[in-house]
Amino acid sequence: MVNDIDDNFPDDANESSSDEGTDNNSLKGTSLAEKHAQEQAQKNLLARKRIDELREKKRLKDLLDDSEDW
Repeated sequence: MVNDIDDNFPDDANESSSDEGTDNNSLKGTSLAEKHAQEQAQKNLLARKRIDELREKKRLKDLLDDSEDW
């Protein structure tokens, strides 16, 4: 009877630690996903700024080129 109690005790402890490990992994996965999303948003923002700068540069160049035609 003592063996049955001793055998069950470690199994219960392992199950609870496994559940905690799963919770921690899911939290890490969520934070990693959020971090990746933030990094991607930052890259997108920088890309949009660069596109705007290039468009403005092209627009100004076109204006200068047109002014020579006068």
